[in-house]
Formats: sequence, structure tokens, C-alpha cells
Amino acid sequence: ALYEYYQRKATDPESNIAPEGWERKEIPFLIVIDMQGKFLRIEDTREGEGRFLHAKRFLVPRAQGRSGPKGYKIANLLWDHYGYVLGAPRSKADKDSELAKKQLDSFIKRLTALPAEVRNVPAINAVCEFYMSEEYKKVPSAREFQDCLKIAGCALTFVVDGQLVVDEPSFKKYVSSTIAPDPPSEDEESDDVVGMDAVCLVTGVRGPVSRKHARTPINKDTKSLVAIQRNSGYDSYYKKQAFNCPVSPAAEFAYTTGLNALLAKNSVNKLSIGDTTTVFWQERQDAKYNLESNVGWVFGLLPEDDPDRGVQAVKSVLQAFRSGKLPLEENSRFYILGLSPNSARISVRYWKCIRLKELAESIVRHFDDLEIAHDHKDKEYRTLKILLYSIVFGKNDDAKKKNLPPYLAGKVVESVLDGTPYPATLLPQCIRRIRAERHVTHIRAAILKACLNRRARFYKSKEKEVNVSLDKSNMNIGYRLGRLLCVLERAQRYAIWKESPFGDHVTITDRSYGSASTSPITVFSGFMRNGRHHLSKLSPGMRTNLEKEIGEIMDGITDFPSHLALEDQARFAIGYYHQRQSFFTGNDSVDTEDTSKGAE
Repeated sequence: ALYEYYQRKATDPESNIAPEGWERKEIPFLIVIDMQGKFLRIEDTREGEGRFLHAKRFLVPRAQGRSGPKGYKIANLLWDHYGYVLGAPRSKADKDSELAKKQLDSFIKRLTALPAEVRNVPAINAVCEFYMSEEYKKVPSAREFQDCLKIAGCALTFVVDGQLVVDEPSFKKYVSSTIAPDPPSEDEESDDVVGMDAVCLVTGVRGPVSRKHARTPINKDTKSLVAIQRNSGYDSYYKKQAFNCPVSPAAEFAYTTGLNALLAKNSVNKLSIGDTTTVFWQERQDAKYNLESNVGWVFGLLPEDDPDRGVQAVKSVLQAFRSGKLPLEENSRFYILGLSPNSARISVRYWKCIRLKELAESIVRHFDDLEIAHDHKDKEYRTLKILLYSIVFGKNDDAKKKNLPPYLAGKVVESVLDGTPYPATLLPQCIRRIRAERHVTHIRAAILKACLNRRARFYKSKEKEVNVSLDKSNMNIGYRLGRLLCVLERAQRYAIWKESPFGDHVTITDRSYGSASTSPITVFSGFMRNGRHHLSKLSPGMRTNLEKEIGEIMDGITDFPSHLALEDQARFAIGYYHQRQSFFTGNDSVDTEDTSKGAE
């Protein structure tokens, strides 16, 4: 699927995906020299500020794989990090200084090994003179070079006479003509199968085999989606290293380039929630509706400069599904790949290959399950990122991301796509956050409702599904007690406000929500006694209506239970939320006087 994605992008004139033999690389600094190879200055390509600071991406010859103790012998062509380009060590340690010298030596050897007709190109000849005349020793004295050293593995390349050396047409032609599998490195064992042709597992075409697969990192600690071991335990029938899973160089380049394009920093086909990085793409691009550009926003791409984009994207997807803009009758598929770091490797958390109709139905079902009565100030739709961050502690998104339980984000995405119950940890995590903050928000109530209803639907439970808004026919003890707490709290608020309209007042919810939602018998008898006292202070009309509300709720309660099960604690929170929303929206005529002041 990644191979096909690359083929589609390569034929798209508006795409900037790298051609075979090349890659797009972030290069923060450019070394500017003249036609005689004299060092002029360092140019900073970075844009933005703070955490939005990023370097420009340039098309450069594809990096060769290098690993092991002799990896320093493999240098990239006309670009690399400062150890190769300038012989600058990453630290003052003797071993790093020695390594940097070896890396610089390899870079110069690779440069001088170019054919004479390529070296004689004026711009490339200027780079050769830059090294022959030892002009490279002047670069570390430039002020910008200290900024370069602060970036681990900072890449550099050259500008000659105002043009990137790698953009030289004759050099591009040379690179494209030398595309071939990476040769085995010197620390690899030679074996009888080197150079043997095989049938590519991706294309089905017989040809050379790529011995190593390029890096496709999802963060600074990971390397490749496909890593091939050379130990005997992974060999089969004497087919060592890549020959027991042959992939041609063209297919290897296509899938790694396609995945790296999806993983790019500004990609709209990528989202990261918790420890999971998810990429997604469509098998065929449809002219009527670009689903790729909206799915990411549905799940959680929220830039600070456009916080409403997620809501707009959800509406767009739902409208496209209901209006017929999506080509739902076609067999076009949508791919979703979830990746997580695992030591230095990458784990495939999930891989979904679903038809567009199934994807649209899954998204619609997800938002239908989350639908709940809400205030006009609350947004109608919430992205997955906002949902997950609402149930963890943290002052900002970075802190919340760290506190998000491992694997939870990936499991929720799977549940959305498969239409299965949400992960078992989601509901208790939400309840814990409510108890800690003693606040049932619109988002948390929606999560609890979705968890309960999906579980009941999937396991065909006899328990009644939770409604979108207040349901007076719901006789569940947890739901009823949640409603009761809300009504008693309302009586308390108005009674206190009547006596002391100024200042912050602690309510029974603020003080005892945890006990009320887990062990009702310990607190509700006292709540009822105090409730009668608070009601006596209210106006006759309000007192009568609140008493009727309490009587209707208590009609379904014979005893206060000693303990509420986890699912009933969820219904308790929803009952409290539904009752409060009914007061706010005026669906129930509990009040007979103006309630716009003070208490709410």
C-alpha cells in the first residue's frame, strides 16, 4: 500500500515527493562558497519561533544506510552532518574527535571519487577546491556555527554562486543514473548469495535485492519500519539477511519514501496522540472530496492558530457522507497505520485497510455515540485528541501527553474504526478524573455515555442505553442518585446565595462528590436533612418545584446503596450532568424566578 501511495504521488504534478534516488531532508544551515571554493558565510534556513522553529527541506541525494563500528566509512554525497562535512566532533571527547576526522576523510573520498566529467562541473569543482585548500577549517569560526552544533546531527550542504550544488542539472542526472542497491558494508559477512536475483515480495518482479531498508523514524530514538537481522536464528535455507524477505531497491525506495512523506513534520496525513503515531492515506484520490485532508483533523490535528478546524472537519466528513459526496459505492480503500516506538525499533500498533463507506460509517457512529446535551458555549463535536486530554491531569498539552496511559490512544482509534467497545481503561480513567476535579464536563459525560452504550450494544446487555438528554424514565440507581445530588446542590446554592450573594461557596458536590458516587449511604442521608433546611429558605415557587423534582427522583429509590459498581458510577456522573443541563436549558420548569444571577 505504501508502494502504491508513492507511485500515485510520483505522478501527481502538485506533489513534492522525492524522485527515486533522492530524499527531502531538513537542512538547517547552508555553507556559502564562491566559484573558487572560498568560504563566505553560513546561511540559516530555519523559520518560525520557539517550538514552531523548523528548517527548510531540500531535495538531496538519498542517504545510504550505515551502522556498525565501520559506519563512518559511508558518507552521503555533497551533504551530511557536521562530522562528515567539516570534521567537527559532537563533543570534546578524544574518541569523538577521532571519529569526526574519519568521517571527514570518508566525505572527501566520496567527493573525489566522482567521475571526472562530474567533478569538472564548476559548482562541484568549487566544493572540491573548498576541501583541497582547507577552507573548511574557517567554518567553525562563523557565529552561526555554534547554533549548528546545538542541533544533534545537524545537516549541511553547499551553495555556490547563489545555487544549491545538489540542484546542478548535470549532478542530478549523474545521481539518477547510479541508482543501485546499497552494497554490503565491510563489517558484513560475505556470502554466496550476494548479487543473487530474487522475486520482490512487493512488486512480484525478479531482480536485485535491497540488503538494507532506509530509516523511517517516528521519533529521534527509532530507526526503520523494517529492520533485518543477520543472526543465524533469522536465516532460512541459507538465505542470509535480506534474501529471506526479498524486496527490490525500487520497492524499498518507494515504500520508505512514501512513509517518510506521510511522517513529515507538516504532513496532514499524520497525527500523534500519546505514544502512538498514526498515518493514513487513500488508495485513490477522489476529485469530488478529499478525505485525506480531513480525517487527521477529525482525530486531533489542532494548530493553535485555528482551533475550530477540527469541528469544521468533522462537520465536513459527516455532511459528505450524508450528501453522497464520498464515492461510497466504489471499492476504493482507506489505509490507517498506527506506529509506536519500541527500543530503537518501530512497532506496528494497528493496520487497517477499510473501504471508504466503512470508514465514514465508523466516524458517524463514533460521533453519534458521543452526542449528548450541551450548553451553547460547548462545541458540538470534539476531536479525539481533546477527548483523551480531558481525562488526564496536566496544565498544558505536553504535560497531558506524558500523563496519558500507554496504548490508550491507539486502542481508542481501533475502537472507532472497528465499531467495537472503547478500551476498558477509558471509562475508569474518566471517572477518576471527574472524582479528582469534582467536575462533570460536557466532554467527560459524552465519553461515559459512549463507553456505556457501545458496551451494552456490543454485548447485547438488557441495561437501557443512556439518552442524549435527561431521561426521567431511567430507573438506574446510579443515574437517579446523580440527578438527586444535582437538585440538592441547586437548592443549597440558592439558599447560600440568598444569604450571602458575594464570595465563593463550597457545595456538597465540591466537598463530597467522591463519596456520593461510590458509597451513597455514607452521605445522602445527611444531604437530605440539609436539603430540607436549604429548601425552607427559598421562595415558595422555587421550593415547590424543587420538592417535586426530589419527590419524582426518590420515587425510584427505596434505599441508598452502600456501594455503586463502576458502570453505575458512570451513570451517576451522567445523571448529574443531564439534570444540570436541564436546569441550564430550561427544559424543566423548576424555577419560577430569574436564575440568571449569582448561583449559576
